Amino acid sequence: MRVSIETTSGLERRLTVGVPSDRVDGAVEKKLRDAARNVRLPGFRPGKVPMKVMQQRFGAGVRQEVIGEVISQSFQEAVISENLRPAGQPRIEARNFEAGKDVEYTATFEIFPSLEIKEVAGFTVEKPVAEVTDADVDDIIEIFRKQRGELKEVDQAAESGDTVVVDFVGTRDGEAFEGGTAEDQTLELGQGKMIPGFEEGIIGMKAGEEKTLDVTFPDDYGSEELQGVAAQFKISCKAVKQLELAPLDDELFQSYGVEEGGESVFRDEVKKNMERELRNAVQTHTKNQVMDAILAAHADIDVPGSLIAQEVDGMRGQMFQQFGGQPSAEMDLKSLLPDEMFKEQAERRVRLGLLLGEMIGKMELRADPAKVKELIEDIASTYQDPQEVINWYYSENEQLGQIESRVLEDQVVEKVLETAVIEEKASSYQDALAAARPSQG
Repeated sequence: MRVSIETTSGLERRLTVGVPSDRVDGAVEKKLRDAARNVRLPGFRPGKVPMKVMQQRFGAGVRQEVIGEVISQSFQEAVISENLRPAGQPRIEARNFEAGKDVEYTATFEIFPSLEIKEVAGFTVEKPVAEVTDADVDDIIEIFRKQRGELKEVDQAAESGDTVVVDFVGTRDGEAFEGGTAEDQTLELGQGKMIPGFEEGIIGMKAGEEKTLDVTFPDDYGSEELQGVAAQFKISCKAVKQLELAPLDDELFQSYGVEEGGESVFRDEVKKNMERELRNAVQTHTKNQVMDAILAAHADIDVPGSLIAQEVDGMRGQMFQQFGGQPSAEMDLKSLLPDEMFKEQAERRVRLGLLLGEMIGKMELRADPAKVKELIEDIASTYQDPQEVINWYYSENEQLGQIESRVLEDQVVEKVLETAVIEEKASSYQDALAAARPSQG
């Protein structure tokens, strides 16, 4: 087998491979002889079909199949002999596939970069220091009560936070415009979902009242025809509703998994979940800063575009499924969710994946079984039957592997933090959670 290699650009390589014709012809003949033992053709007894007939009837298809196998096998042999690590699938181009002649093709692909891990030390990490207060617990419980509350009509003027039911007709220079009319529109005031001045104008209205508002559409409004346009809306308020919070009773407690113990046990469970969330948020915020430092220290590494493209496709599919979508063959997901939405985050993930993999190898790390067990138990503690969840993780190799990968990342973070400057910052519960939200992934 003949192999030549050239660097086309950056991480891209092009292999030219030549495979002797006898390797292909021999494989074709073997497949035809094997098939002849079982093939049934009119006029011939089973197993007695002449090779010439087999070649005429099946030779072209079998040769095509063999060439595909030979390309796959010879490509693997070539990259091993040249000590290459392909990233993504190669692009194969035929040079010669003619029968009786050597098979020749080119394979163009990217390789994994050779990484030189640099020291990541002396950087500053901000660590929020917070606790869950009784007031924080009260706030969360109020959110739970709102989620299970009931809207009830009231005979009073609408206030911010109230929900109104309105009819409205929008006009421009006295003429109604498309999309400016609605009936029985439900609207929670103060959410900012309508154009500026609309919700504010409804505040103070009672059921049965009418009012005309003068408003101006924003310059960046979705419809170009209405951008910056002055308009009027005639509004009829049909109902004002206020949210009546769900009572603190056994029904509410049971809906959040507390069967016995009443309000005190419910509050304890809520607080424990909040403390777990706070602990994870602080860890995530710290981890993000370490990852940023690792990326900054290796900003000059090349990243295979094929890996970024794969990551983009994966993120696009995940987002589509999160919104309840099921991709079909006819659907063009790229037009619905273009690459630009994911590319920056995808590149970050790929860069970190390459760097962390190299660092794990250099540090000779193995996932600590005790830490794996601790993480699984922490995840399982949020379920009704924790032991069932623990058993499931240990019985599913793929899921267990994902947990081990997370633990290995955390072990890298711990190693890097040994040389970092940690500055503790007094924080509230909500601020600590907010600090962990950017750049997760």
